[in-house]
Formats: sequence, C-alpha cells, structure tokens
Amino acid sequence: MAWHLECTVNGAAVEGDVPEDCTLLSFLRDHLGLTGTKGACLEGECGSCTVLLDGSPVCSCLILAPQVQGRQVTTIEGLAQDDKLPALPAAFIETGATQCGYCTPGLIMSARALLNQTPHPDEKELRVGMEGNLCRCTGYASIVEAVRLAAHKESR
Repeated sequence: MAWHLECTVNGAAVEGDVPEDCTLLSFLRDHLGLTGTKGACLEGECGSCTVLLDGSPVCSCLILAPQVQGRQVTTIEGLAQDDKLPALPAAFIETGATQCGYCTPGLIMSARALLNQTPHPDEKELRVGMEGNLCRCTGYASIVEAVRLAAHKESR
C-alpha cells in the first residue's frame, strides 16, 4: 500500500507516494535524488545517514518516510549557502576530518545539531553531541577539531 507523503525537505515543500515501509533514507535518496545522505549499516549504529528532523539529529535508516508527514527534514544538501561553503563543512576539510567521506555527511549533520543547540560546546558536550557517529578512517581528533573550528568561525 502506498502512502501520500507531504513534508518539507531543505526548506522546500515536497510530496509523493511512497510505500508504507519506505525509510526516510530511501525517500531522500531514491525518490528525491538527495544522495548526500549515506546508508552504511542500515541499523542506526553508524550515524552515516544522520539528517535533522525538526532540528534534531536522527538516523534516517530507522525512520519510516510516513513518520515525517508534515515535518521538516534537513539533509547535508540543505546546509548549502549559495556558492559559499558553510563554516562547518569547510572546517572538516581544513582539519582533515574527511578521508573516504562516507561518514562525513552524518558527522556534519550531528555537528550542526550540536552547534545549533550549544554554539560553544565544551569538551564533554562536544563528545556527547557527536556520539553515535562512527568514522573508520580519521579517528576522532580531527573531527573534534573541525567542530571546534566551526564553532569559532561561526561566532565571529
């Protein structure tokens, strides 16, 4: 059975028919063509599929698309600012916090949620805010450095 879904994705109203068992990850990637959100474990363990749902980070592989009816979803593509790279992704590049890049969109979305809630996180807040995101390439020092750098740049 199909579900008629209406929601807001990256500030734009979208609608379409999706199977009732369609995940938010599949809706974003397969129905809307927003392939920045990655699916790795598909069990909510790695965080690579993290998006913001009404401003809070969620694993899009665990959310059914019908659950976002009437809600707001922000993906990595939604952080774009015209032709300028936003401070957060720029900080990831500058600090070498990206390697293969597969986990990067989820890390950036979790960091965005953290900085939206706590613009100047201390060490504990930063580490807790990034829990649930796994990176198998960089380790975490450069990721923590990237979030700190972005917080500093955004406060200027």
